[in-house]
Amino acid sequence: MFVDQVNIYVKGGDGGNGMVAFRREKYVPDGGPAGGDGGNGADVIFRVDEGLRTLMDFRFQRHFKAPRGENGASKNQHGRKAKPMIVRVPPGTIVKDKATDSVIADLIEQGDEAVIAKGGRGGRGNTRFATPKNPAPYIAENGEPGEEREIRLELKLLADVGLVGFPSVGKSTLLSVVSAAKPKIAAYHFTTIKPNLGVVSVSETESFVIADLPGLIEGASQGAGLGHQFLRHIERTRVIVHVIDMSASEGRDPYQDFVKINDELKEYQWRLLDRPQIIAANKMDMPESEENLEKFKSQLNEDIPIFPISSLTKAGLDNLLHAVSEALKTAPVFPIYDEEENEKKRVVYRMQEEEKPFIINRDDKGTYVISGPKIEKLFKMTDFSHDEAIRRFARQLRGMGVDDALREKGIEDGDIVRILDYEFEFMD
Repeated sequence: MFVDQVNIYVKGGDGGNGMVAFRREKYVPDGGPAGGDGGNGADVIFRVDEGLRTLMDFRFQRHFKAPRGENGASKNQHGRKAKPMIVRVPPGTIVKDKATDSVIADLIEQGDEAVIAKGGRGGRGNTRFATPKNPAPYIAENGEPGEEREIRLELKLLADVGLVGFPSVGKSTLLSVVSAAKPKIAAYHFTTIKPNLGVVSVSETESFVIADLPGLIEGASQGAGLGHQFLRHIERTRVIVHVIDMSASEGRDPYQDFVKINDELKEYQWRLLDRPQIIAANKMDMPESEENLEKFKSQLNEDIPIFPISSLTKAGLDNLLHAVSEALKTAPVFPIYDEEENEKKRVVYRMQEEEKPFIINRDDKGTYVISGPKIEKLFKMTDFSHDEAIRRFARQLRGMGVDDALREKGIEDGDIVRILDYEFEFMD
């Protein structure tokens, strides 16, 4: 099965917990704190593996959670940091943030990699909290939670040349005779339901990758037929070959086919029309093809080279392939997304007002519910097994203005406050 788009969840590893410990050597009467720091959690890293061709593996595993760091130990021993979690993706994978639709990474070549979700730092042991006023603190941090996010993976084939055209114009047959690819070929529309790749050898030193894409129809850029699903694969190609049925065997006008396909390419994304185009006038072995070709040339206003071919008899294929090879020598690499537009998205995202450190609501039972990324992270990193750590957490809440905000909401002694799944009794 060919899979080229999928949504997944990734989470960096949590940091290891810091430890509360003290020196207890026999002849050290005033042994100080000796709790080590926790190790950093693992990053989730996506790495290109050219052995993969689809995103099929992500249909069966959609959650990726990296391992956490090792906890700190006594004698100031720090926990080991976790090894990165490597997720293999095929060449041509674009990683997007599902919430903002901004591009996180564009992974093209073998070995390309990007950190998609960072691991949390390790919590500090009590050695880090020693001060002249408090030389023996009973405070240690839990590890920082790893970054988590919903992302969308899109695969765009790494083909140099894209074959476009209406269904049943002979794209699959052309691919099968110019390369070793074996696409399904049959006498009905939409035989091709997934893109096919083939390598074309023009000479001993020249070759290129060609993609046979599912047939486009009018309205493909709006999702009609299979076009909307597979048009994205044209984006990476540097040369577009229009395969046109000059025999008009389907009852369509060859020139109108050309116009409609170009309209769909324009509607989908304007950069597609910037690519060099070559017209493969196919099925020239059929009756009336010569007359239709002359009429087509008289109607064509653009300066686009036309090569009469027959995929069935293989006539004219050498001239077509050499022309494609020459066009590739000067065709630039086109960006697959609008850098300026993507930067605008990112700037808007960054320029938003800083998110409030906490929000206070009341549930149906009258419980005061405190939420927000900052306060939840602080809560998770607090070790509530030590009274001193609890007092420190209370001071931090006061410093953030939580106590005052609760009083403004009308809280009284004995009322219940909840953070995440934990409930506390408010004492003024």
